[in-house]
Amino acid sequence: MSDHRTWRRVAPALADKGYRVIAVDLRGHGASGRGEYGAETWADDLVETLPHGPELALGHSLGAMALALAVERLAPGRAVYCDPAWELRQDIALVARSFAEAKHVNRAVIEHFNPRWEEADVDVELATLAAWDPATAHALPGVYAVGRTPARPVVPSLVLLADPSGLVSPELEGQLTQRGFAARRVPGAGHTLYRDDFEGFMTALDGWV
Repeated sequence: MSDHRTWRRVAPALADKGYRVIAVDLRGHGASGRGEYGAETWADDLVETLPHGPELALGHSLGAMALALAVERLAPGRAVYCDPAWELRQDIALVARSFAEAKHVNRAVIEHFNPRWEEADVDVELATLAAWDPATAHALPGVYAVGRTPARPVVPSLVLLADPSGLVSPELEGQLTQRGFAARRVPGAGHTLYRDDFEGFMTALDGWV
């Protein structure tokens, strides 16, 4: 449901390290266009939008799913997948409905479910929800009709996880490390790890940025 504005602290921190940072909005999110929604469509949009061969590519949640489908064509030097939405084991139709209904939540609800966020993050969440097209949520059953977990890391890849993660089980984490992914956790952080614990998130990136 979110867009590039959620990276408000990470992007400047990366820029301070010498990176040129490009933050994108997936189709249906933020300022990007509307239209057909689907896993391959989001991945194609990334390939068409971003420069080929960036030093580093980061994706969070749905963005991490799209990045995994685009990574071979994008050919970054390294990839970081932040609590990736590669598998949804819940009732996907129910998840889609609950996401769509979340478009109209108020500040109190956001603060209740995200007690570690700064006030600015709550402001951003309200703004991104207002800009977001809930039709993207209704595309999720089609997106997850098949598994989206990569069979292998195309480039050196870090999977950075919430603690605990509702998307990547310990069993799946073990499978990923067997496939060649590095895996780390941000202790105590929820799904939006870089908003729950910015310092912990940046520490977990040590050696990757």
